[in-house]
Amino acid sequence: MSEFEKTYDVIIGGGGFAGMALGAALSKFMPSGFRIAIIDQAKPEIAGLEASDGRASALSAASKQMLEQLGAWSAVEEHAQPICEIDITDSSLKAAIRPTILHYENTIPGEKEKGPKPGSWMVENFRLRNALVEVVTNLPNVDYLAPEKVVAMERDDHGATVELASGKKYRGRLLIAADGRRSMLRTMAEIKVVRWSHPQLAIVTSVTHEKPHNATAIQHFLPSGPFAILPLKDNRASLVWTEDDKTGRKIMALDDTEFLTELEIRFGRRLGALSLSGPRMSYPMETHLARTYIANRLAIIGDAAHGVHPIAGQGLNLALRDVAALTEVLVDTARLGLDIGAGEPLERYERWRRFDNTVSTLVFDGFNRLFSSDNSALRAFRDFGLGVVDRSPALKAMFVKEAAGLSGEVPRLLKGEPV
Repeated sequence: MSEFEKTYDVIIGGGGFAGMALGAALSKFMPSGFRIAIIDQAKPEIAGLEASDGRASALSAASKQMLEQLGAWSAVEEHAQPICEIDITDSSLKAAIRPTILHYENTIPGEKEKGPKPGSWMVENFRLRNALVEVVTNLPNVDYLAPEKVVAMERDDHGATVELASGKKYRGRLLIAADGRRSMLRTMAEIKVVRWSHPQLAIVTSVTHEKPHNATAIQHFLPSGPFAILPLKDNRASLVWTEDDKTGRKIMALDDTEFLTELEIRFGRRLGALSLSGPRMSYPMETHLARTYIANRLAIIGDAAHGVHPIAGQGLNLALRDVAALTEVLVDTARLGLDIGAGEPLERYERWRRFDNTVSTLVFDGFNRLFSSDNSALRAFRDFGLGVVDRSPALKAMFVKEAAGLSGEVPRLLKGEPV
């Protein structure tokens, strides 16, 4: 790989949410003349409503503030649904009534004249991707190379060279692996992964319901796993339905009418009549953690570094925390005139993010195991715990602050501040 088409300061392999957000952040805050390449297998096209696959993400208040800094929030704001309240139930599948065991306001302090702000927002994935594509493709110092795929790479003490499927080769001082759970760049760098599967299937779809949701998210803890009802605009909801693997595959094989019958059993009657408003998708449940986040001239972020159970809807937010932390580290390093691809700044990034991601991953896994059981003694124990939280405003406020991404050592972008 001795000859290459062009040189960059940073090459980002992967054009998902994390990769594009990192490209936008580095473009905005790095010193003048900084050059970035984003290599993505998908076409950089703005998708219409017909391209929606029904998936949506819960963005924390901190993630929203970061997207505002990147100039992406304005494109999704009118379609974003705030989550202002959360109800949690813990009942058997056959229970005629599902009493709310824990209820809390999902808000954080705001400016005095404006009052509290939502702790999280629901945004359909295609809208968020469109917003980031629009931002990135209009940045003069970012080359968005797509559709393209990295097929080989070499790294030395001075940088990294990547070869694409097209045969073109590019050189950068630092290579970022942002290419998802099955990261090829991570594999090429020989970074090991700790991985374990759950005997569950995640079913994702969206529905239209008869009654208004009043900006309330509902989490039913059922014996087979959590069933989340997440509000969207226009009396719609995004569903993340965790089912045991065997039952889940049978449900996915049903026609739409039979599928809706099974869904209504779990959804309940609270929001009235239901109809499907998006396609249904499913994927096996798996958790993974990379053993290290860095290698020579390489850093990994997002799903390439960690994959969590969707029980708390925090996967994307953890990825954006990686982006915010890495951006701050690299910008601080560049402003000092130091080498952004050297070991010291990369080690700082790893120290900042690896512990938080590991703890979050294990906590979400533990919650899933705790609540995916119909054992009466275990149910009594967890219902007692939820009841304690329900009677404690301080605990509720702590949980909301944590889920909003505003606890611990928060990068400046997540505080809504420039780097």
